Amino acid sequence: MKDSLILLSGGMDSVSLLYENYPSIALAVTFDYGSKHKGKEIECARYHCESMGIEHIIVPLSFMHEYFKSSLLEGGEEIPDGHYAAENMKSTVVPFRNGIMLSICIGLAESRGLKKVFLANHAGDHYIYPDCRPDFIHAMNDAAYNGTFERIQIVTPFLNSTKADIACTGEIFGVDFTKTWSCYKGGDVHCGTCGTCVERKEAFKEAGITDPTIYKQ
Repeated sequence: MKDSLILLSGGMDSVSLLYENYPSIALAVTFDYGSKHKGKEIECARYHCESMGIEHIIVPLSFMHEYFKSSLLEGGEEIPDGHYAAENMKSTVVPFRNGIMLSICIGLAESRGLKKVFLANHAGDHYIYPDCRPDFIHAMNDAAYNGTFERIQIVTPFLNSTKADIACTGEIFGVDFTKTWSCYKGGDVHCGTCGTCVERKEAFKEAGITDPTIYKQ
């Protein structure tokens, strides 16, 4: 039964979640909030939705690019290199990004008569991003349930999973990882040195899966 919506960035996490839950996904939503890597992410999200015959919409959030401060956004400071959990990666936080996106997804789900919103945040996100942590997700889930006639539920199957766990899930469900994007710098190929690239490399290695990604270094 297609009773769900997925917040689909085009990264390996959300694409793996899409493939795992394909039978229940009626709509995939990608947000254009002015990130440096938006072109690659949107391209990957579109590819998988077209391949799977899933309706895909891109919601513009230009106000975030215009008013919010983050190195992740176009015109922001340079994306730092280093491990994802390092203190300097806090500059990549886009304030309350998941809160804003989830609110819109909940409204879209209610409008479509859908019951669930899938989100692919995972345990590795929690250190840096306050709006990926379990307490936040539980609070948003309560708000969604109490604030909608449909009693919308936020579903986060990867909440306590590692990136390596997600790589294994994607492998099981046949995800073409070359059609997923992680790099925050948004070049023609993954830079290989920013936090998300480092995390991607480590995930494939830990999972024992050959990394098909082309890295600049």
